[in-house]
Amino acid sequence: MIVLTTKRSALAFAFGILLILLAGAYSYIEQGFDALSILFFVVAGILILLSLAAKSTSEHKKFARFQWQRLGVFIILAITLVGFLIAVYLLAERIPYRWDVTQFKQHTLSQATLDFVEDIELADNSSIQMTALYVGLPPRYLQDLLNEYERISNGKISVTIVDPIDDIASAAKFGDVISGQERKLVVEQGSARKDIDFSETSLSEEQVTNALIRIIRKPRKAYFLGGHGERSAEDQNNQGLSLFANLLSSNNISSDSLMLGTERQIPDDCDVLIVAGPRNKLTSEEETLIQNYLEAGGDAFFLVEAVELTSPDKTLPDNLLDKSPSLNGILNNWGINIGNDIVIDLASHIGGDQGSPATKNYGAHDSLTKGLDYTFYIRPRSITPVESRRSGIELAPIAFSASEQKSWAETDRSLRVRFDEGIDIPGPVAISYVIWEGKQKDEASDTRIIVFTDADFLSNAYLDQYSNAQMGIN
Repeated sequence: MIVLTTKRSALAFAFGILLILLAGAYSYIEQGFDALSILFFVVAGILILLSLAAKSTSEHKKFARFQWQRLGVFIILAITLVGFLIAVYLLAERIPYRWDVTQFKQHTLSQATLDFVEDIELADNSSIQMTALYVGLPPRYLQDLLNEYERISNGKISVTIVDPIDDIASAAKFGDVISGQERKLVVEQGSARKDIDFSETSLSEEQVTNALIRIIRKPRKAYFLGGHGERSAEDQNNQGLSLFANLLSSNNISSDSLMLGTERQIPDDCDVLIVAGPRNKLTSEEETLIQNYLEAGGDAFFLVEAVELTSPDKTLPDNLLDKSPSLNGILNNWGINIGNDIVIDLASHIGGDQGSPATKNYGAHDSLTKGLDYTFYIRPRSITPVESRRSGIELAPIAFSASEQKSWAETDRSLRVRFDEGIDIPGPVAISYVIWEGKQKDEASDTRIIVFTDADFLSNAYLDQYSNAQMGIN
């Protein structure tokens, strides 16, 4: 029999308690008990038993005189250990908080996904079923990913992993014959269904969230205005918006182009009109058509391009003065005015370009800016409210230049960069606005308008930088 001295028994006892704590923490993180955590508990129990059986080297020989105390201590520890195991299990199952200690938070869903799942509203007694069809033992990442969706949904999402070869009956209801090489996630809600094939690559959070969006959100239609040098949703070059159009599609928003000068009407199925940085003026007829659409309760997303600039030694030609129209012919009617200037921020900008401000200075619009990191804009223009706007119009800035003392709207288009008091607009300068006008009950629906004075931040070249994409889709 192994018998420890008093000093060694104390160390064994302390190490045993430490192993119990480590095993409990590991079990909590893994939301259950596996071979490693059970091994920790067994080793801890052996160490504690050995420490209790130790010989005392002290003169009083307390352990030798009071054998019954050993049994009492062991019983108390056993009861405590059992209670600890039960507490760990209940905490892992019921408490929603998790601590992701990985460097890149690989076990944590993004804030956008958390917000989306939290906002899901389902009819009574309905739920979303996610079924992964996976032949063989599913990888741990797959279990963790799907379990996170189930955990944060508060009962709105249920998850099952099925081996379609081992459980043919369960797999048969999906109507597919699965080979040993195929892997699929089926997301269902009522009669809606979306399948994700992840046979070639690992299943990602983006794929799962997009599938949820497609079965929950009502399909919507966006039209991109064309014919005036606008950014195109089909253009795959750096200046194009094809990646943004793909992002809309993944959020159940299909897109199409609209030549308003030819068609002379905005389609009835238009949920949002996107005017993405026209380089040339719209005709008065086109402006009237857009104005009528907005007054009838239509929604629109305006991206106004930067003004043409020159250098101090050159005069800007007349034919470039009106390039990149401000769209004030439309926007003045909705309470804002776009300046013929460029927002400068000496303190916070990208690429050494003081005219490309980077900012986290956002207005209090949770649905638009909550959780966003920096967004940046290439040569944006200032936006100011129109004092004589209609009383029913409500508007508020979305993003400002970051600094107060070192940013302003520079009106000198020859780029003599200096703040001229009384001429330039001091910072922080608003570079995007949200506009809303409610209608009476017997009139059309509410009008919602978003205006940014830059289209580059959503272009293929910059969409994936910082929080630009999230700002755009919000």
